[in-house]
Amino acid sequence: MGRTEYYDDPRAPRPNSLVPASGILVVNEDGEILMQRRRDTGQWAIPMGKQELGESSGACAVRETEEETGILAEITGLLGVYSNPHHIVAYSDGEIRQQYEVIYIGRPFGGAPRINDEADGVRWIGLSDLGSYDIHPSIHEQIGHFLSGSYPYLG
Repeated sequence: MGRTEYYDDPRAPRPNSLVPASGILVVNEDGEILMQRRRDTGQWAIPMGKQELGESSGACAVRETEEETGILAEITGLLGVYSNPHHIVAYSDGEIRQQYEVIYIGRPFGGAPRINDEADGVRWIGLSDLGSYDIHPSIHEQIGHFLSGSYPYLG
């Protein structure tokens, strides 16, 4: 399914859905951030996904990180709750979703980076290299909060 992201774009369609999603900004012992390149947009992102019924936000974040990257991670803190009503994702099936993401901070404890149906690239990216990657502004915002210590972000 295809998707188009709108970020503070007055041309964005009106949302018809609000779905909780969770992810983990995983940082390894070398200070590198775990990122995946999304097949649907081609942009690099923090692994995250939709919370399932019967699942906690934290369990969702851990599951999505493993499913999308192959990395087993544990949560060590809360980066923030991101619910910008001006961040809209329009899916090809007609769903138009307003952002609602709970992003944790974590560390890896196992696994190895691997591609999958959602990500055609998975890697550890050094902070000095982030500028050379196509990263959506919302992910830049989250990484910026982490790097500046401005968390937990509640917005």
